Amino acid sequence: MTRNVWLKIVCTGAVVAAVFVSVSFSNAPGAKAQSGGDSRIQIGMAAAPVPLNMKGKNPALVGLGSYFVNVVGDCNGCHSNGPQTEYVPGKNPYFNQPKMVNTATYLGGGRDFGALIPGSAHIISRNLTPDASGLPEGGNTFQQFLTIMRTGADLDHRHPNCTGAPNAGCIPAPFDGNLLQVMPWPNLKDLSDNDLRAIYEYLGAVPCIQGNDAYEPANRCE
Repeated sequence: MTRNVWLKIVCTGAVVAAVFVSVSFSNAPGAKAQSGGDSRIQIGMAAAPVPLNMKGKNPALVGLGSYFVNVVGDCNGCHSNGPQTEYVPGKNPYFNQPKMVNTATYLGGGRDFGALIPGSAHIISRNLTPDASGLPEGGNTFQQFLTIMRTGADLDHRHPNCTGAPNAGCIPAPFDGNLLQVMPWPNLKDLSDNDLRAIYEYLGAVPCIQGNDAYEPANRCE
Protein backbone atom coordinates (compact mmCIF):
# COMPACT_ATOMS: atom_id res chain seq x y z
CA MET A 1 0.00 0.00 0.00
CA THR A 2 1.48 3.37 -1.03
CA ARG A 3 1.74 6.34 1.30
CA ASN A 4 -0.81 8.32 -0.73
CA VAL A 5 -3.36 5.49 -0.61
CA TRP A 6 -2.86 5.04 3.13
CA LEU A 7 -3.28 8.76 3.82
CA LYS A 8 -6.40 8.88 1.68
CA ILE A 9 -7.89 5.95 3.59
CA VAL A 10 -7.11 7.64 6.91
CA CYS A 11 -8.66 10.97 5.93
CA THR A 12 -11.68 9.33 4.33
CA GLY A 13 -12.21 7.14 7.38
CA ALA A 14 -12.27 10.18 9.64
CA VAL A 15 -14.94 11.84 7.52
CA VAL A 16 -17.03 8.67 7.29
CA ALA A 17 -16.89 8.47 11.07
CA ALA A 18 -18.04 12.09 11.27
CA VAL A 19 -21.04 11.44 9.06
CA PHE A 20 -21.93 8.19 10.88
CA VAL A 21 -21.71 9.71 14.35
CA SER A 22 -23.70 12.77 13.29
CA VAL A 23 -26.52 10.75 11.75
CA SER A 24 -26.56 8.18 14.56
CA PHE A 25 -26.70 10.82 17.26
CA SER A 26 -29.35 12.89 15.50
CA ASN A 27 -31.60 9.84 15.00
CA ALA A 28 -31.16 8.39 18.48
CA PRO A 29 -34.50 8.38 20.36
CA GLY A 30 -34.65 11.21 22.87
CA ALA A 31 -31.11 12.38 22.10
CA LYS A 32 -31.95 16.07 22.05
CA ALA A 33 -34.28 15.85 25.01
CA GLN A 34 -31.64 14.17 27.15
CA SER A 35 -28.96 16.68 26.22
CA GLY A 36 -31.14 19.76 26.56
CA GLY A 37 -30.31 20.57 22.94
CA ASP A 38 -27.59 19.49 20.57
CA SER A 39 -24.64 18.60 22.78
CA ARG A 40 -22.39 18.47 19.71
CA ILE A 41 -22.43 22.27 19.73
CA GLN A 42 -21.02 22.48 23.26
CA ILE A 43 -18.52 19.72 22.56
CA GLY A 44 -17.42 21.49 19.38
CA MET A 45 -16.97 24.86 21.08
CA ALA A 46 -14.89 23.26 23.81
CA ALA A 47 -12.76 21.45 21.22
CA ALA A 48 -11.79 24.52 19.20
CA PRO A 49 -8.02 24.91 19.73
CA VAL A 50 -7.87 28.56 18.65
CA PRO A 51 -9.70 31.76 19.66
CA LEU A 52 -12.73 32.28 17.45
CA ASN A 53 -13.99 35.47 15.85
CA MET A 54 -17.71 35.25 16.56
CA LYS A 55 -18.65 38.65 15.10
CA GLY A 56 -21.71 38.15 12.91
CA LYS A 57 -21.56 34.38 13.41
CA ASN A 58 -24.26 31.98 14.55
CA PRO A 59 -22.79 30.34 17.68
CA ALA A 60 -24.77 27.13 17.16
CA LEU A 61 -23.44 26.73 13.63
CA VAL A 62 -19.88 27.54 14.68
CA GLY A 63 -20.03 25.00 17.50
CA LEU A 64 -21.46 22.31 15.24
CA GLY A 65 -18.86 23.10 12.59
CA SER A 66 -16.09 22.72 15.14
CA TYR A 67 -17.56 19.36 16.12
CA PHE A 68 -17.17 18.13 12.55
CA VAL A 69 -13.75 19.72 12.00
CA ASN A 70 -12.10 18.91 15.34
CA VAL A 71 -13.90 16.03 17.05
CA VAL A 72 -15.15 13.33 14.69
CA GLY A 73 -13.23 14.57 11.66
CA ASP A 74 -9.54 15.34 11.51
CA CYS A 75 -9.37 18.25 9.10
CA ASN A 76 -6.21 19.58 10.72
CA GLY A 77 -4.53 16.22 10.23
CA CYS A 78 -4.52 16.86 6.48
CA HIS A 79 -4.68 20.65 6.47
CA SER A 80 -1.72 21.35 8.72
CA ASN A 81 1.86 21.27 7.50
CA GLY A 82 2.23 17.58 8.28
CA PRO A 83 2.62 15.42 11.41
CA GLN A 84 5.82 17.13 12.47
CA THR A 85 4.03 20.47 12.99
CA GLU A 86 0.46 19.45 13.83
CA TYR A 87 1.14 19.43 17.57
CA VAL A 88 3.29 21.60 19.83
CA PRO A 89 6.66 19.95 20.58
CA GLY A 90 6.26 17.78 23.66
CA LYS A 91 2.46 17.78 23.29
CA ASN A 92 1.93 15.03 20.71
CA PRO A 93 -0.70 12.50 21.88
CA TYR A 94 0.79 9.84 19.57
CA PHE A 95 3.91 9.99 21.74
CA ASN A 96 1.78 9.49 24.87
CA GLN A 97 2.03 13.21 25.65
CA PRO A 98 -0.77 15.61 26.62
CA LYS A 99 -2.38 16.90 23.44
CA MET A 100 -1.85 20.49 22.35
CA VAL A 101 -2.55 21.57 18.76
CA ASN A 102 0.02 23.87 17.17
CA THR A 103 -2.02 27.00 16.50
CA ALA A 104 0.71 28.40 14.24
CA THR A 105 -0.09 25.78 11.58
CA TYR A 106 -3.73 25.00 12.41
CA LEU A 107 -5.68 24.48 9.16
CA GLY A 108 -2.99 26.43 7.28
CA GLY A 109 -2.40 23.73 4.68
CA GLY A 110 0.90 22.91 3.08
CA ARG A 111 0.96 19.17 3.73
CA ASP A 112 2.64 17.37 0.84
CA PHE A 113 0.86 14.13 -0.06
CA GLY A 114 3.33 13.44 -2.84
CA ALA A 115 2.65 12.74 -6.50
CA LEU A 116 -0.17 10.55 -7.78
CA ILE A 117 2.40 8.89 -10.03
CA PRO A 118 6.16 9.58 -10.10
CA GLY A 119 7.02 12.79 -11.92
CA SER A 120 3.53 14.34 -11.77
CA ALA A 121 2.27 17.20 -9.62
CA HIS A 122 2.45 16.87 -5.86
CA ILE A 123 -0.86 17.18 -4.04
CA ILE A 124 -0.56 19.91 -1.39
CA SER A 125 -3.35 20.52 1.14
CA ARG A 126 -4.96 23.95 0.96
CA ASN A 127 -5.12 26.67 3.57
CA LEU A 128 -8.64 26.57 5.04
CA THR A 129 -8.32 29.70 7.20
CA PRO A 130 -9.93 33.00 6.14
CA ASP A 131 -7.95 35.51 4.12
CA ALA A 132 -8.20 39.30 4.54
CA SER A 133 -11.78 39.18 3.22
CA GLY A 134 -12.82 37.14 6.25
CA LEU A 135 -14.05 34.31 4.03
CA PRO A 136 -12.57 30.83 4.55
CA GLU A 137 -10.42 28.89 2.11
CA GLY A 138 -8.83 32.02 0.71
CA GLY A 139 -12.04 33.96 0.08
CA ASN A 140 -14.58 31.35 -1.05
CA THR A 141 -18.24 32.24 -0.68
CA PHE A 142 -20.59 29.67 0.82
CA GLN A 143 -21.93 28.81 -2.63
CA GLN A 144 -18.39 28.18 -3.84
CA PHE A 145 -17.67 26.10 -0.74
CA LEU A 146 -20.88 24.12 -1.33
CA THR A 147 -19.84 23.45 -4.93
CA ILE A 148 -16.42 22.23 -3.79
CA MET A 149 -17.87 19.92 -1.16
CA ARG A 150 -20.69 18.57 -3.31
CA THR A 151 -18.73 18.04 -6.54
CA GLY A 152 -15.03 18.07 -5.64
CA ALA A 153 -14.43 20.85 -8.17
CA ASP A 154 -10.97 22.42 -7.87
CA LEU A 155 -11.95 26.05 -8.34
CA ASP A 156 -8.29 27.10 -8.14
CA HIS A 157 -7.38 24.94 -11.14
CA ARG A 158 -4.06 24.15 -9.50
CA HIS A 159 -3.23 21.06 -11.53
CA PRO A 160 -4.48 20.83 -15.13
CA ASN A 161 -4.75 17.50 -16.85
CA CYS A 162 -1.55 16.36 -18.53
CA THR A 163 -1.67 16.66 -22.31
CA GLY A 164 1.58 14.77 -22.80
CA ALA A 165 4.06 13.08 -20.53
CA PRO A 166 3.38 13.68 -16.81
CA ASN A 167 5.25 16.58 -15.30
CA ALA A 168 5.37 18.48 -12.02
CA GLY A 169 2.56 20.84 -13.07
CA CYS A 170 -0.15 18.44 -14.19
CA ILE A 171 -2.38 15.53 -13.19
CA PRO A 172 -2.07 12.37 -15.31
CA ALA A 173 -4.95 10.19 -16.53
CA PRO A 174 -7.01 8.48 -15.26
CA PHE A 175 -7.04 11.14 -12.52
CA ASP A 176 -9.06 14.26 -13.33
CA GLY A 177 -7.25 17.54 -12.73
CA ASN A 178 -10.59 19.35 -12.50
CA LEU A 179 -11.30 17.50 -9.25
CA LEU A 180 -9.62 17.69 -5.86
CA GLN A 181 -7.50 14.60 -5.29
CA VAL A 182 -6.91 12.91 -1.89
CA MET A 183 -9.52 15.13 -0.18
CA PRO A 184 -12.50 12.92 0.80
CA TRP A 185 -15.20 15.07 -0.83
CA PRO A 186 -17.00 11.92 -2.13
CA ASN A 187 -18.03 11.34 1.51
CA LEU A 188 -18.41 14.96 2.60
CA LYS A 189 -20.87 15.62 -0.22
CA ASP A 190 -23.45 13.53 1.64
CA LEU A 191 -23.59 15.91 4.60
CA SER A 192 -26.70 18.10 4.81
CA ASP A 193 -26.65 21.73 3.70
CA ASN A 194 -26.90 22.73 7.37
CA ASP A 195 -23.88 20.61 8.31
CA LEU A 196 -21.82 22.04 5.48
CA ARG A 197 -22.93 25.54 6.43
CA ALA A 198 -21.76 24.81 9.99
CA ILE A 199 -18.32 23.75 8.77
CA TYR A 200 -18.12 26.89 6.62
CA GLU A 201 -19.12 29.12 9.54
CA TYR A 202 -16.50 27.55 11.78
CA LEU A 203 -13.76 27.93 9.17
CA GLY A 204 -14.71 31.58 8.86
CA ALA A 205 -14.29 32.05 12.62
CA VAL A 206 -10.75 30.68 12.99
CA PRO A 207 -7.74 33.03 12.80
CA CYS A 208 -6.08 33.65 9.46
CA ILE A 209 -2.56 32.28 9.12
CA GLN A 210 -0.17 32.63 6.24
CA GLY A 211 0.23 28.88 5.89
CA ASN A 212 2.81 26.92 3.97
CA ASP A 213 1.36 26.78 0.48
CA ALA A 214 3.68 28.14 -2.22
CA TYR A 215 0.64 29.24 -4.27
CA GLU A 216 -0.58 31.63 -1.59
CA PRO A 217 -0.10 35.36 -2.06
CA ALA A 218 2.18 37.11 0.39
CA ASN A 219 0.46 38.84 3.31
CA ARG A 220 -2.83 37.00 2.69
CA CYS A 221 -4.10 38.06 6.13
CA GLU A 222 -3.62 41.81 5.59
